Amino acid sequence: MKRKISIGFASAICLHAASPAFAAACRNSGSFESWLSNFRQEAQAQGISQRTLAEAAPYMVYDSRIVGIDRGQKVFNKTFLEFSNHLIPAYRLQKGLQLLKQHASEFSRIEKQYGVPGPVIVAFWGLESDFGGNMGKEPSLKALTTLAYDCRRGDFFRGQLVDALRLIERGDLSAGEMIGSWAGEVGQIQMMPTEYNKYAVDFDGDGHRNLLKSVPDIIASAGNYIQSLGWRSGEPWIRNVRVGPNVPWEQADLSIQHPGSQWAKWGVTSADGKPLPSDLPASLVLPMGRFGPAFLVYPNFQVYLKWNQSLVYSLTAAYYATRLDGAPAMDKGSGTPPPPLSFEQAKELQQKLRAFGYKGDIDGKLGMETRTAIKAAQIKQRLPADSYPTVELLQRLEAQR
Repeated sequence: MKRKISIGFASAICLHAASPAFAAACRNSGSFESWLSNFRQEAQAQGISQRTLAEAAPYMVYDSRIVGIDRGQKVFNKTFLEFSNHLIPAYRLQKGLQLLKQHASEFSRIEKQYGVPGPVIVAFWGLESDFGGNMGKEPSLKALTTLAYDCRRGDFFRGQLVDALRLIERGDLSAGEMIGSWAGEVGQIQMMPTEYNKYAVDFDGDGHRNLLKSVPDIIASAGNYIQSLGWRSGEPWIRNVRVGPNVPWEQADLSIQHPGSQWAKWGVTSADGKPLPSDLPASLVLPMGRFGPAFLVYPNFQVYLKWNQSLVYSLTAAYYATRLDGAPAMDKGSGTPPPPLSFEQAKELQQKLRAFGYKGDIDGKLGMETRTAIKAAQIKQRLPADSYPTVELLQRLEAQR
């Protein structure tokens, strides 16, 4: 399951816009009051009591501002280093280490039960809400009600709203304390209500699953959710590496894996001097091209991409977890990466990449689909195929008009 319809505090700088054509075509029909009356009947048919509906009623209102935020998400094309430097300041690293020590016994129990190491959980905890310091300010029921009524993703949010009511029904949270992101995510690890219902754990034994205030519940629920995404116990997730000039750049791709022994033959070495696991398959990822930071990512890295589809966010979260696990600060590469494209240049490049298989929106969001097409264009232009967008590539494609 791909999560993160929106992403909260940590990742607000990598949101992307809805397709302008779709947003323009989408129009709400029928009154909100009529819709809400029908929804209440639907919720009752799914087992939600009159008591819960009455408790939730003051918050189940329409807020056009929420719709405006949802339809007006914008692209913020920060580089990996800009993003990771912003999201992992020194205090967040220190606080994470402190929490690992403070709750060592709970993290030990969680790893035994779910197979997920404490640093992996703490990194998500820090990025999603600053360890509870910023969980959002929107009444969750208002946000979910608004988005469930809105035409753009109504079916998805209608299910989320029912599941939010189920949280009240079973006594996990009250309607009034459900405060979170504008898209309805709740708690210190920013779970959507459906995830909350499926994966939240009462780890402190008080009979409630409280992801707002109970640290044992928060971290165990994160461990349970991460395990559900396919975490492989005892295996690494990412390793900062150095790359030599003889690496075949076209092999640097999330869809391509080689054992560590092969990467070593091509001149890839661990940045911390430790030997690469020789047999474990890994992909080489160059988030800023061949002159910037380089990482080998292992099968567990797919969990990060399931948590959040943004490659920059996923690399940041995975790298942060390695720092909490004792790894040194990253090696930033052997040179100066080319400057990032402007928003307009990024959209222009996407348009040019139609000829190389890019089928996504022309939205300036240079995600993994765009990177795949960039590599195809680089190969065609006989440029080093490191999948990084550059002005040079754009100029070459423009010259072929």
